[in-house]
Amino acid sequence: MDFTTTYLGLKLRSPLVPSASPLCEEIDNLRRMEDAGAGAVVLHSVFEEQLTLEEHELDFHLSHGADSFAEALSYFPEPSAFKLGPEEYLEHIAKAKKSLQIPVIASLNGSSTGGWIDYARKIQEAGADALELNIYYIPTDPDLTGDKVEQTYFDILKAVKSAVTLPVAVKLNPFFSNLAYVAHRLDKLGANGLVLFNRFYQPDIDLESLEVLPNVLLSTPQARRLPLRWIAILHGRIQADLAATSGIHTGPDALKMIMAGASVAMLCSVLLKHGIPQLQAIERDMRAWMESHEYESITQMHGSLSQHKCPDPSAFERANYMKAIKSYKPA
Repeated sequence: MDFTTTYLGLKLRSPLVPSASPLCEEIDNLRRMEDAGAGAVVLHSVFEEQLTLEEHELDFHLSHGADSFAEALSYFPEPSAFKLGPEEYLEHIAKAKKSLQIPVIASLNGSSTGGWIDYARKIQEAGADALELNIYYIPTDPDLTGDKVEQTYFDILKAVKSAVTLPVAVKLNPFFSNLAYVAHRLDKLGANGLVLFNRFYQPDIDLESLEVLPNVLLSTPQARRLPLRWIAILHGRIQADLAATSGIHTGPDALKMIMAGASVAMLCSVLLKHGIPQLQAIERDMRAWMESHEYESITQMHGSLSQHKCPDPSAFERANYMKAIKSYKPA
């Protein structure tokens, strides 16, 4: 059975790729991921804020006015909370490349254009095989129009592509008035891949301390429905590769994403919950299903149930909504 796939121009031995997470901060963990069968690894992100502010400047901004706004300022992490600074991150890339045979994908997390984008060139020089551009942007200005929000994404991609020659994937959120248009434009601007979708971690309120607190909820299998739909819709309409992320916990989850049109299925929450060896269990289940259904390769099933290939293309659009409403039976 041929379990290989191609993503960002890289031939991978498996479509299972651990995505950016704290697990990727340790070289030993990366080796364990490779031994467990990962096709590639996405390193944890380095943040725009780390790159645009010197540590003493960040200290100043975090401490200035603390007496008046302590509850707000405490929401931002101290510089020491980042395990790896910008220089250490580059060293981490170099060490990962020396330690692994599989591709190493670096991750940049930001929301604006600016000098921090020059860091992408340093990532390339450190030896990364590709770059995942994680654009985590929450527009809050009521006068900011949708087209200007979209232009921010386009400008960031253009700036990064002008700085590097390595493949670049853009990790998106689903909150656009027309996601198909945004995907098409990013594709035309040179994105080698689109990662669908970014998980937005929403804050919570502590009713005792009356503070706004960060809140991390790991994904559940139900979260795969949204990326599944959009990967199926976009497959065959754009040239960029599609990566599925969020809600992939089992072999069947990964198989569905590949059939919808994903080149790779990215894993995070399941590895945080059950450990890196879960990679082997997921691959084993995928291979068992493929064998029982007489599939000879990942390529054979890739996109086989995308919108333009499935028997009922309307199932990914409004027809699905109507059928779902009509099919539900109250207890």
